[in-house]
Amino acid sequence: MDSAVYRFGQYALDADRHCLSLDGQRVDVEPQALELLCHLVEHRGRVVPDKELRDRMGRGQAVSEAALTTSLHAARLAIGDSDTRQQMIRTMHPHGYRFVAQTTVAPAPPASTATAPGIPAGAEADHEVIRFCRSADGTRIAYARTGEGPPLVKTANWLTHLDLDRTNPMWAHWFDGLTRGRQLIRYDERGCGLSSWDMSSFTLDNLVADLDAVADAVGLDRFPLLGVSQGGAVAVAYAAARPERVSHLVLTSAYARGQQIRAGSDAERDAAEVDLNIARAGWRSQDNSFLRHSASQFLADATPAQWDAFAVYQRQTTSSANGLRFLEEFTRTDVSGIAHDVACPTLIIHARDDARVPVAQALELATLIPDSRLVLLDSRNHLFTADEPAWPTFLTHLYTFLSE
Repeated sequence: MDSAVYRFGQYALDADRHCLSLDGQRVDVEPQALELLCHLVEHRGRVVPDKELRDRMGRGQAVSEAALTTSLHAARLAIGDSDTRQQMIRTMHPHGYRFVAQTTVAPAPPASTATAPGIPAGAEADHEVIRFCRSADGTRIAYARTGEGPPLVKTANWLTHLDLDRTNPMWAHWFDGLTRGRQLIRYDERGCGLSSWDMSSFTLDNLVADLDAVADAVGLDRFPLLGVSQGGAVAVAYAAARPERVSHLVLTSAYARGQQIRAGSDAERDAAEVDLNIARAGWRSQDNSFLRHSASQFLADATPAQWDAFAVYQRQTTSSANGLRFLEEFTRTDVSGIAHDVACPTLIIHARDDARVPVAQALELATLIPDSRLVLLDSRNHLFTADEPAWPTFLTHLYTFLSE
């Protein structure tokens, strides 16, 4: 089917580019809900069986009835509809669902100038284009490029959302800093942001394959790689597996072994279990007091109001079920056995008083990785903030290293 923009009411849907907008402003929709909406709008002349919708949502992977119901609810909310109103998406018991809103169709603008539907042509300089690729197992991965110049690839890490991060106080300064004379390539992890939230598999090998798919989609041959937090382990594994592609490796706030793996005493194992249980309780209950605890580990010097904002952001980036799965998988991460295979120059930057990942993990990485250097900065924050002295110092070390 040719690329087209479907307009209904004040909404515009570019199904080919996976963009929904309201009066020219992009509307954030969970990927599977957006797939469902696209299929219903494209086939608005008939009733679409639920199995057909689940097949479209899963792209070859099994999708449950419960997941269909959740995505249908999210799709309706995104376009101002509801499960009871059904003015746009109508349930046709027992046959399936039908898109019933009056719709007009217009050709989509050329790919070179298109952003979200309704945004004027030529606005791409202010609105980066988000694209999608498929990982080795078929999982959809969202990626974006920002800036101009030689590439810098940032591995995905938990708590990102391509469409929200550029204006989020936690990440906004990273874009200004990492695009100085460079093109930043970033992507959302599987199960997170605009990538597919329906994860049939979530292993280190999957995450390495996701990075490989993004590098292939962008057309990169050899590039520097930045790994932040949990993304550092993915960066180490990728550099070890694909030495021909990685020219420089930068790790910040990273670790080789997750909290449960590195626990060496009963006290450390108890602390790891308590920390995980607190996080589990927060994601299951969505209680701010628990989620604020997690925020205080990422941003130790932030205010309570900033911790609350961080808790809201956590809910926007992924589902409760995926949040639990991430936490449990990350605490079992272990790349200590392959770190010695990293063959490129490596820079390790870490906060001396990181409240989430102890500085001992940076020391371990520096010991394990040949041809590595370690820089410790005065900070308590796991993610460097825009207004602390550690941030410009981090950028100075980064760009000096990349220029060598």
